[in-house]
This record gives sequence, C-alpha cells and structure tokens, in this order.
Amino acid sequence: MAELRLGPLLRYADGSTATVWVEASRPSTAEVRCADGTRGEARTFQVAGHHYALVPLAGLTPGTETAYEVHLDGTRVWPLPDSRFPPSVIRTRADGAEVRVTFGSCRWAAPAADEHDPVGPDALDTLAARIAAHPQAERPDVLLLLGDQVYADETSEATRRWLAARRDLSDPPGNEVADYEEYTRLYYESWLDPEVRWLLSTVPSCMIFDDHDVIDDWNTSAAWLADMRATPWWRERLLSGLMSYWVHQHLGNLSPDELAADPLYAAVRQLPDGTNELRAFACKADADPAAVRWSYRRDFGRVRLLMVDTRAARVLDEEHRAMLDPGEAEWLRAQALEGPGSYDHLLVGTSLPWLLPHLVHDAESWNAALCRGDRGARWARFGEDLRRRADLEHWAAFPASFTALTELIAEVGSGDGAPATVLVLSGDVHHAYVAEPTWPSGAPDARVLQLTCSPVHNSIPLSIRLGFRFGWSAAARALGRRFARHGRCAAPPVKWRKTGGPWFGNQLMTLTLRGRSARLRLEQAQANGSLKTVEESALTTP
Repeated sequence: MAELRLGPLLRYADGSTATVWVEASRPSTAEVRCADGTRGEARTFQVAGHHYALVPLAGLTPGTETAYEVHLDGTRVWPLPDSRFPPSVIRTRADGAEVRVTFGSCRWAAPAADEHDPVGPDALDTLAARIAAHPQAERPDVLLLLGDQVYADETSEATRRWLAARRDLSDPPGNEVADYEEYTRLYYESWLDPEVRWLLSTVPSCMIFDDHDVIDDWNTSAAWLADMRATPWWRERLLSGLMSYWVHQHLGNLSPDELAADPLYAAVRQLPDGTNELRAFACKADADPAAVRWSYRRDFGRVRLLMVDTRAARVLDEEHRAMLDPGEAEWLRAQALEGPGSYDHLLVGTSLPWLLPHLVHDAESWNAALCRGDRGARWARFGEDLRRRADLEHWAAFPASFTALTELIAEVGSGDGAPATVLVLSGDVHHAYVAEPTWPSGAPDARVLQLTCSPVHNSIPLSIRLGFRFGWSAAARALGRRFARHGRCAAPPVKWRKTGGPWFGNQLMTLTLRGRSARLRLEQAQANGSLKTVEESALTTP
C-alpha cells in the first residue's frame, strides 16, 4: 500500500484552480478530494527512486474555503490519523479581495520538540501554531520563501549521523550533502516538522533558491566557479541541487496552465523513470544558465509578484559581470512593464537585497572595481580573495545590474498607470530593515521600498548584529565613501535611507494589500510560542 512520505504542500491557488504536491512511497495515483466536491488526481512520476505527484484542481469557487483530503490509490493518507491540527483547506481568492503576503528566508530545520533549539523558536512553527489555534482568523494568502529553504552545506547533527551511516565523511564533501538522495533527507528534515508540514498544506507558497540551497556564495565569481569545477564532488552536488529544487520547489511555483505547457514536466511524467531526463536538463542549466529560466510571475488580483533568480542567472565574466543574463533581464523588464495600470502593487522577490547598508554597498562596488582590474593585477587578486571571504556578492557587486534595476523601478513607478507601490522583498542578511530610495531627478509616483526580512530560523551572531548596526551609521557611510573613491566608483544613481530597523530575531514580514493601500507588519517568534509584532505601519496614505 502506498504511503505519504512528504507533503501535502498546497502550492498554487487562485480564484478557481490549485495544485497540491505530494511524495508517495511507491508508484500510485494521488487524488485530492475537497469537501465541496471538487476532485483532482495525478499519477506519480519517478526521480531517483522517489515518487512524486503535483495534483491539479479546477472548478473551485472563488472566494470560498474548502477542506481537502489526500488519497493514494483510493486510501486516505491525509489528514494523518489523530492529527492535532485543523483540517487542511484551500482558500480561493475573490475578485477585489485584499491580499496578505508573508515572506522571509533562511531557515534551518528545527530540532525535535524535545531537543534544545540553539537558535531560538522557529517563525514558521509559531505562525503555524497561531493559525491552527485560530483557523478562522487572519492568515496569509501566500507564503513567499525567499531562499535557503534547505542548507546543503550546513547540515544538522542528525543529518550528519545519517550521512556517516551512508558514506565516509572523511571524503569530500564531508558532512555536506553530495547527491540527490542526500538532498531528499534535507527536505524530509525541514518539511516533516509537524507545524511546518501542516502550515504548507494549508497556505499556498512561492519559493526561490538562494546560495545555501546549493552552497554558500554560489556563483560568486568566474574564478570561484572554476575552482569549484576543479573539485571531484562539485558537479554531482550542483546537478543534484538543481534536480531536487525542480522537483520540490520549482514545479509548485507554476500555474496549472504553465505546467500543462512545460515540455520537461510532460517528459518526466511520461517516462517510467524521469531521472535521466531531469539530469540532462540540469546539465544544460549548468552548461548554459541562460537556457533555463527559474524566475516566474504570479498575479494575485491587482498585485503582481516577480520572483527573480539572482543565483543561477548570473554572468560571471569580469568584463560583462551581471546579476541577470540578458534574456533574464529582458524578461524582468517585460513582466514589470506589461499592462500599465493593470496592477496596483509590484512585488519584486529577490533573495539578495537591492538596497544595503551604505558601507556594505560601497564596499561591494569598490570590490567589483578591484576584481575588474581597475586598480591593477595585485589589487584584483586581493579583491577576489576579499570577495569570497566577506560575501561581497549582492546587487551592489554587479554595478551595471544595480543601475539597471534602479532605472527599471523608477520607470515602472512613474507616469500614468503607475502602481501605488513598488516593493523589493529580500532576505539573506540575517536581519530585517526597511530602506527608502530617493532619485536625484525626483521621486517616482509609486512608493518604493526595500523590505528585507531574515532569518526565519537561523543563527544571528553578535558580529552580524554589531556589523549591520554600524553599517547604517554616519561613520560607516563616510568609510564607504573612502572605499568608493579608491575604486574610482561612480556614484549610485539613487540615494536611500533606512526608515525601519535593523531588527534581529527569527522573524516574518507580512504585507496587507487592499486596493492601492499597503500595510506592513514585522513579527518575531517568541520563546512562549507566540509571534510578537515589533513594527506595524502604513506604507501608503489611504
């Protein structure tokens, strides 16, 4: 009899359609049965000995909520027997309804409930507990996970024991994951957490990778990539990371129509075993990143979300260095500019912040100039070493891309049909803040903000707390200007100031968007299992 190994995850949900992702223990037919009579089914597909299904649902009634069950070959496998959680539900959006978007990044899997948690309470666990206790109260319409959903390079004690029973950890990559099977262990550890499992079954989610989903500072530079490709273990790690991301995260980002038109999805489903087909796709993505698009768009009524790949789509040649390859940059521009006046809020999801503390921005811009050779070969060698040691690889480390994104945001936010807000949503830096830009030529009509929130559940060393507090200070800004002068860096095309934070803790931000109004709330997980509001403000004037 088929058993439910992982899931269900409610991934896509709009006014009338939805998708539910599951992993089964054997080949089977997965069926989702809703209380309102709606049903959908899909046959599992196989990758590396694992069996997955993404079940589409159509004909749901807009503006309603319906509980659902998951059946495998006709046997109910969800809800779990004796579950302490309310039934999982699918909520569909009604036209004109407000949209609540909760986001964050950087989540280590929480330890078992009876074990000490060295980094404090998990913000997703506490969000799940609140929704479960008050199922009819406010909940997110979508959960945006902005990278580092799993940590391939920082495994838990439990995972290291599991790895040691499987292979010799004295061989590289040691206690990091090496292949697809080991990646599946990370997803089990993260998504079988009872609270998180239930939360992801009842709140739709959108995901994008960041570096730790593969390795710290993934695609920092051409020299870094060459060094990694020279190791005996990197290729299998990368291909397994991309394959497991496609299965566990990417597929669920797509709408039912996009899935129906996806040739790789069709091929993998038609084959008895789709492993080789998926591996060939990952090889193509490694050889030619521009041939694959991980970025995607979602529309929630009059809210447009553009989730941007800022890792795999990079151009690393120092003379043409870019955060996004030309095709990816053009895609972003086209999606942002399509249908002027057709949306009230533009959300740009980028795991890496656009606007950083001024010292960090200037240091990254200076470092990019050094690595480019603007100050000679000796400085270039120093710059490459510093870039890797100090993680200098955000938007500011790609000056042309920073300028292009800044100009696109100004263009989108100006003139007839401009949205009320353009909000850049990011994580990565293990603290939260709000930054607001100003343009020398005058402000756009839209309210533009950088909203950064991380971690969901991770460590926040004292060095990060002190470093980022200093990074926003006037003294740090003066130091940054010295770096910029040494690198002969052009002044950025925009100025900005911190208007909120920095806040440190395991935390989530929530946007509430209704018409052309927008509100922001930042909540931090507390030891008593609650979420504490530490900031709440209106982003637009009613």
